[in-house]
Amino acid sequence: MQTEVLLDRFLTGLAPLDPVAVWAHGSLAGGDYQEGRSDLDLIAVLPSLTPRTVWRLAKAHARLRAEPLSGQLHCTYLTPSADPGRRHLTWAYEELFKRPVTAVTSRELHSFGRVLLGKPPADLLPPVSDRELTDFIVRDQRDFWRPAVDNAPLWTRDEWVDGGLLTFARASVTLREGRLISKREALELLPGLGASVEVVEDIRRRRYGGPGPAVENRAALTRRYLGPAIDELVAAYG
Repeated sequence: MQTEVLLDRFLTGLAPLDPVAVWAHGSLAGGDYQEGRSDLDLIAVLPSLTPRTVWRLAKAHARLRAEPLSGQLHCTYLTPSADPGRRHLTWAYEELFKRPVTAVTSRELHSFGRVLLGKPPADLLPPVSDRELTDFIVRDQRDFWRPAVDNAPLWTRDEWVDGGLLTFARASVTLREGRLISKREALELLPGLGASVEVVEDIRRRRYGGPGPAVENRAALTRRYLGPAIDELVAAYG
């Protein structure tokens, strides 16, 4: 399996930096991972992040670029005392930048994170309260996804259609029931939430490899649904 080969080479490259822990979250930990389609979402905890460490990380990731699936490997780097909510060094989309560890990611790690190396998340990450999780999800829907709905060119791309609808369905369930769900379960729930069955099946075909043509008007169908749906969700839980 190419995923396990890549993870093994990633961990081997990280070993000289003496990582305290390496964890997987997202689909890789939650049981809905699709090789070649899903991202490999990782968190690594290192003893320190000096300028020399950052340089060594950049070199380690550069060495993986020729490996299959390397473009889908995303890793955020923490230190043991770091506040997850602050912006942290991250390798994703084949470059280094900074972003926080979100409340959803932290809850995933505590609920079903996969320990690849070292200590478990409970030993190093503070727990996420239900209030913190709710506040993050509402803010993400209101401040990121809702304005994006009005940016029509974005929705001609697969990742926006897929991400917008799946994130909305998962947000709806977490806000209503307090639990995290997989992308597969989100797909099952979307028609009942009012999303276009055509578009949902389009996502399913691309994610799970089924046959069928793309939906020509999927951008309009998605935006027409998501705008009011997000507004209603935010009004109910904001």
